[in-house]
Amino acid sequence: MKKSLVYTRTGDKGTTSLVGGTRVPKTHARLEAYGTVDELNSFIGLLITYLNMEEEQTFLQRVQNNLFVIGSNLATDQSITKLRAASVITEDMIAEMEHRIDCVDASVPPLTAFVLPGGSRGAAVCHVCRTICRRAERRILALSEQAEVSPELIAYINRLSDYLFVLSRKINQVDKKEEIFWNNSCR
Repeated sequence: MKKSLVYTRTGDKGTTSLVGGTRVPKTHARLEAYGTVDELNSFIGLLITYLNMEEEQTFLQRVQNNLFVIGSNLATDQSITKLRAASVITEDMIAEMEHRIDCVDASVPPLTAFVLPGGSRGAAVCHVCRTICRRAERRILALSEQAEVSPELIAYINRLSDYLFVLSRKINQVDKKEEIFWNNSCR
């Protein structure tokens, strides 16, 4: 089997192909959306290297696979190309995320103040993932103003940022690091 080339030269003029072959500018809102999801996926890969919790590592690897589903979905212009079944975010995926949020949240103390990003290195990286996830959500919502985006996909990304927030708190707890709370007396 011949090895394929990494480079194709087809993007040298500032365009790229969507699923189905339609070419669009690399600055298109669709690329901003799935490019930010790809960035989030990369940072989640980094986050996993900081975790000492096998259950969360396993869950985050499922999340990474789901982010590929989301990327494929966002890379499909459904007005031109039929969405593949493997590119659909389901209610079950959202329910699994909500269950994981509830489990992790039940393991940390109730919040009494705003948390500043930080604590352990893993928690800090988790906050970076959370903020990239929020940016991905904004990019996806901007795309949804121009093209069809499923409400399940939007809900999944929204829940993922919530999960990353409670996970950052759990990481600090497991790493025996104090959470850093906002000192709102600063003027």
